[in-house]
Amino acid sequence: MMGIIAPMRQSRTEARLNRTQEPLVRRAQAKNARLLCCAFLICCLLPVACQTQRAERAVVVYTSVDQIYSEPILKRFEDKTGIRVLPVYDVEATKTTGLVNRLIAERTHPQADLFWSSEFAQTLLLKEEGVLASYHSPAAGDIPAQYRDPEGYWTGLAGRARVLLVNTDLVSPAEYPKSLDDLLLSTQPGGQIGLPYPMFGTSATHAAALYVAWGPERARDWFSQLKARRVRVVDGNSVVRDLVASGQLMLGLTDTDDACGALKKGAPVAIIFLDQAQDGLGTLIIPGTVALVAQAPHPREAQALLDFLASKEVEEELVASGWSHIPLRPTNARPECIEAAQVKGMAVNLTDVFGQLERAKTELSEVFIR
Repeated sequence: MMGIIAPMRQSRTEARLNRTQEPLVRRAQAKNARLLCCAFLICCLLPVACQTQRAERAVVVYTSVDQIYSEPILKRFEDKTGIRVLPVYDVEATKTTGLVNRLIAERTHPQADLFWSSEFAQTLLLKEEGVLASYHSPAAGDIPAQYRDPEGYWTGLAGRARVLLVNTDLVSPAEYPKSLDDLLLSTQPGGQIGLPYPMFGTSATHAAALYVAWGPERARDWFSQLKARRVRVVDGNSVVRDLVASGQLMLGLTDTDDACGALKKGAPVAIIFLDQAQDGLGTLIIPGTVALVAQAPHPREAQALLDFLASKEVEEELVASGWSHIPLRPTNARPECIEAAQVKGMAVNLTDVFGQLERAKTELSEVFIR
């Protein structure tokens, strides 16, 4: 008969060993469970974290370009790159000057990455104040050198021009002035000519350009003769536009954007580019500008936005939208109210124009405000 084998008893040493190992095993199992849980959470959350990181790519732009024109372009950059654009627009009361003063105040702790301006003089001031960073955009290579900083601190894009707006009910084509000097002729009634104060805005920039092109003495004398002829000096380009469009003035100096605005509304006006003869002075073309801010929080994103804004594609969009009427390079876009390809621009260095700006303002203040 087969016997029954009794179970072997553990020795006291083995029992003590098992009792000692059991807590270690349990702790190891718990640790492994925690590691597995952490690994699972990482796998689940890593794609979300990556998406969040991508979504946090942003660029802050201060711009004086009217929101109705700049916002769609900035939105298209967002859609194209995935970089979020945080725009700060100017306030009507302070315009470009307010943003420039803010950039200067923030110079030691920049909040903006890029400055997009509707003109160039204030941008050159920012360069002088050490606010800007140098960057030669590959997208701006076909923009004429006249409209790019040789050191790369700013790039021109699209533009406006100084023009003479004429009321066609009051002035016949045969009587249209052909040059700035024609405004001094007795055939042009002084009291029927409008002039924005030449100490402010693009009218001041135009005056500074004449200081460069003609020399300070001749330019100051030209303005003094206008004053002696009792021309109507008013507060800005838009006021000149409205007075000419309504027939209260026969003609006046303004910018292409204001002039085209009157034409689009059906006013009886014509737009005249002065000094267009082969040996003529040409008219002042005022480019918009874009520049990087030094020590900006998002430099790579700022470079991407500058490349986008300086592109031929965006320049054509600015012309097509009506913000610009003078593209700086050959494009397929046709301005809505002028033949830009036929416009002769004034051959002046924009840095030289900026250098004469304060002198022109001071001297012309003595002429017009006494």
